[in-house]
Amino acid sequence: MNKIIIYSLIILSLASCNQTQKKILIYTRNGEGYVHANIEASVKALEDICQGAGVLTEVSDSAELITGEYLAGFDAVIFCNSNNDAFTSDDQRKAFQEYIRSGGGFAGIHSACGSERNWPWFWSLLGGKFIRHAPLQPFDIKIIDPDHPSTSHLPDPWNWEEDECYYLHHLNPDIHVLIAADLTSVEDEQRAEFPGTVFGDLFPLAWCHEFDGGRQWYTALGHKPEHYSDPYFRNHLKGGILWVLNMN
Repeated sequence: MNKIIIYSLIILSLASCNQTQKKILIYTRNGEGYVHANIEASVKALEDICQGAGVLTEVSDSAELITGEYLAGFDAVIFCNSNNDAFTSDDQRKAFQEYIRSGGGFAGIHSACGSERNWPWFWSLLGGKFIRHAPLQPFDIKIIDPDHPSTSHLPDPWNWEEDECYYLHHLNPDIHVLIAADLTSVEDEQRAEFPGTVFGDLFPLAWCHEFDGGRQWYTALGHKPEHYSDPYFRNHLKGGILWVLNMN
C-alpha cells in the first residue's frame, strides 16, 4: 500500500480517537475559609487514574473560566476538595447549572460538600450539604452496594485509616447510597447533636444518582494526602469517575 495512504489512515484513526476521547475538568477552587492540604495529592491521583483509563484532564481553580462555552469541552467536572464559594458570580452558577442540565457529569470528593453552602440546587446535585465531622480517627465502613464500580473491590467491612467521618444534612432522598460509616466504630461526643439516631448506626459516606439531566457521584472520604496513594481508595475514585462518564 502506498506510504502516503498509510500515513493518511493513521492520521484519520488518531483524529477519530481524539474526537471520542472523554475529558474531565478537575476543579479545585476554594473560597475564603479552610483549604485542605490534600489538593496536590488528590489532583495527582485523579490525573493518574484518568490517564490509565484513557481520559483527558484539565486542572483549574479559576472561576473566571466557568462559562457555557468552556464547560462544553468536558464530559464531566470533578470538584476535587473544593470548599466554600466555588463560583464568584451568578453567571458562573447559571453556566454550571446549564452544563449539568445538558447532560454533563459531576463528581465531588471530600470537602466538595462544603462548596456553595448557600445554593440549595448545588446541595441537591451533590446529594447533601456539609454540617460537621467527627474527630480524625480510624473507623469501619459498611458496603451498602457491593456491585457498584466504586465499591465492588472493597472488603466488607472496610477498615479505613484515620479520616474525618463527614456528616451532611439536606440529604437528597434521591441518592443511591454506596457505602456508610459504622457509627459504632466512631468516637464522637457530639453525635447526639447530629446525626443523633436518625440513621441508626450507619451514616452515608458515598453515593450516586442522576440529577437534573446529569450523572453524579460523591465520596466523603479523602482528608489526608496519604489517602490518595491507597489502592482501595484509588479504585474507589476510579469506579466513581468511570460511572459518571458511563464508561463501566
